[in-house]
Amino acid sequence: MSKHFCTCKDKACPLHPTNQPNGCDLCIQKCLKLGEIPSCFYNEISDQTNESGDYTYKGFVDFYHKHVND
Repeated sequence: MSKHFCTCKDKACPLHPTNQPNGCDLCIQKCLKLGEIPSCFYNEISDQTNESGDYTYKGFVDFYHKHVND
């Protein structure tokens, strides 16, 4: 089996691709239902964790502005 590209560091999560056969689909579905952005989007911006734990759309925008110099 090839390694999945997922950058999520929470391997204890039951929706992590290594813990179920549906890849990222279940995580994405959960996030969409809750109005959240998956952690892999945060990991693409910075290797620092999302300290606030706010995975809402606004939380993502704030994280982006904090870690990306325009």
